[in-house]
This record gives sequence, structure tokens and C-alpha cells, in this order.
Amino acid sequence: MARTVAVVGAGLMGSGIAQVAAQGGWNVVLRDIDSEALTRAMSTIEKSTAKLRDKGVLSEPGREDALARIDTTTELDAVSGADIVVEAVFEQLDIKQELFAELDRLGADDAVLATNTSALPITKIAAATRRPEAVVGTHFFSPVPMMALCELVRGLHTSDETLDRARGFAEDAGKTCVVVNRDVAGFVTTRLISALVMEAVRLHESGVASAEDIDAACKLGFGHAMGPLATADLTGVDILHHATSNIYADTADPKFFPPELLSRMVAAGDLGRKSGQGFYGYQ
Repeated sequence: MARTVAVVGAGLMGSGIAQVAAQGGWNVVLRDIDSEALTRAMSTIEKSTAKLRDKGVLSEPGREDALARIDTTTELDAVSGADIVVEAVFEQLDIKQELFAELDRLGADDAVLATNTSALPITKIAAATRRPEAVVGTHFFSPVPMMALCELVRGLHTSDETLDRARGFAEDAGKTCVVVNRDVAGFVTTRLISALVMEAVRLHESGVASAEDIDAACKLGFGHAMGPLATADLTGVDILHHATSNIYADTADPKFFPPELLSRMVAAGDLGRKSGQGFYGYQ
């Protein structure tokens, strides 16, 4: 029996989740309110799968099959036929709560309702539904086709069955899963990287060391594949600023308060790789 996932939100995260799900054999419905966003998403997926083909990771028939498994729509009621619904919209609690109330109303009675959030409590999102036991966090990492990890996050009432089904979906999509048993703000990965990046920004901001030397210290001293400031550029300075602000709002822990430099970069549009300028310049 064919399995179907509805991915709500066709930005970089949503298109990436749709791609890896289709490569993993799932039928995908990719939904966004903007038809142009859907067109951009499919173009991104086509280019991404072509790169995987050229690297020998994906065969051309496999690529064609994956692309054929993805349908796009602007209608939210398309989620009604999905076994799993994965939300990948803007990282703002009220937006996600409003959407989950609709997903609860429109989704199949036995559907898993998953949120791709890096910092927001699953319990608060699930509270907008009548079935909090069916709500789970599936935190994919950007760029989704390249990153091997998926952080599965329990809300207070997330059932074992929901967690198991979310794990099965993520593993089909080629991901290794770690489980967060309590949805503290930032979970595990965002909490760790936020603390490291905020301290790295402060060291850079105060002139203690250059961005290059801070990143080199973490790579060579700790064996990190990428330094914290380069990671911020890859993830998106604005995304990290928003995530760590959410953690600070929940914990009041000063180590998560965004430094002035980070806030000024966001205001100036220096968002990292996607804008061409962050802690480093990109051509």
C-alpha cells in the first residue's frame, strides 16, 4: 500500500523534506499558499536530485521516480489523504498553532502530525489540537538532502506509536534519528549549537579573535567538521537569531541572549550564505 506524506510549506526546509521523502519511496503532496513558491520548490528539487545523480548517489531512473512521486497544491485540504503531515512553515508559535488547529480538523483521524521546529515546544503546538498524542517534532537539518540527522521530539502527550511512525518515516528518508524525551526549548541540537555560536559571536564581537581563527579553533581543537560562525552562515544568521531568542524567552538564561552583532547583522540583511554575506563573504 502506497504511503503518503503531506509537507506543508515549500521553502528550503519543506522542499528538502519533500525530496528525501520521495527518494525514500513515499508519495508526497507539497503544499504552499503561493503557487510561485511551489514552482521554485520543484526547481530546487530538480536541481538537487540532478546533483545527486551526477555524483552517482541517485540513478537517473531513481531520480525520475522520485520526481514523479511529488505533487504540488495550494489547497490545505490535500492533507486529508496523508498518513503523515509534516509542517515546515515559519518558526513562530502562533503561526504553527493556527496551522495545527487546521491540520487537526482536516487530517485523517489516524494521521501523524509532525512539526519541523528547531526550538519551539511540541507540547504548546500540540495544545492547539484535539489529539496531542499524535503530534511529534521532526527536526530535519538544512540542507535536508545532505544532512543525515533528524531529531525526534516528544511533547508531553506524544504516544509511543506516533514516535515510532515518525521514526519510520525519517529513516525511510535516509536519516539517523535521535530522540528528545522532553521538549525543552531548543531540544538538544539547537540548544547546544546556540550556546556555542552565541559565545563565538561574543568573542568575535569583542575582538578576542577573528571569525576564521574561532572556527579553526573549533575544527582543529574539537574535531568539528565546521566552525560555529561558518555554521551560522550555513544555517542562516536570521534562523539562528530567531531560535536562540526563543530559547532565551523560555529560559531567561543569558548565554542564549543574542549578542548585538548578531542582531545588527539580521537588521542589515547579512544572513549568511543565502544573502551572500554573513560572518564570511560568498560569491
